[in-house]
Amino acid sequence: MTKELLTLRVNGEARTVAAEPHHTLLEVLREELGLTGTKHGCELGECGACTVLVDGAPVLSCLTLPVAIGDADVTTVEGLARGAELHPLQTAFAEEGAAQCGYCTPGMLMAAKALLDENGHPTRAEIAQAISGNLCRCTGYTAIYEAVEKAAKSV
Repeated sequence: MTKELLTLRVNGEARTVAAEPHHTLLEVLREELGLTGTKHGCELGECGACTVLVDGAPVLSCLTLPVAIGDADVTTVEGLARGAELHPLQTAFAEEGAAQCGYCTPGMLMAAKALLDENGHPTRAEIAQAISGNLCRCTGYTAIYEAVEKAAKSV
């Protein structure tokens, strides 16, 4: 196949890459842009490890073609921190032990960010619903819920 030039707005910057038209947003982020925080998981849209925000909404980057998002803003886990200052969610995840092996953490953070951007004071049930598409095999989710609740107090 022949690569095509794409310009994506990622983490506040316009980035032009040459990518195969059939490559997913996940592949372009990781392989072409070097943004490896977004994780390969199931590649079937079932685990949430690849969650990024597109215009603020969580999407599964393993199921999304970059050409389909046009000039939308893409935010990856690398885009949460502002320089050396971590986002309150990142700090809370570290403080509450919400990241065990860490593989699901980028997707969890992005789903939680979308929730807090919409609802600054979510209930435990709303948090559970917001991250329901993100699987974690380590934490049992309690630490994740507590981290999101803690971050909500700081956002």
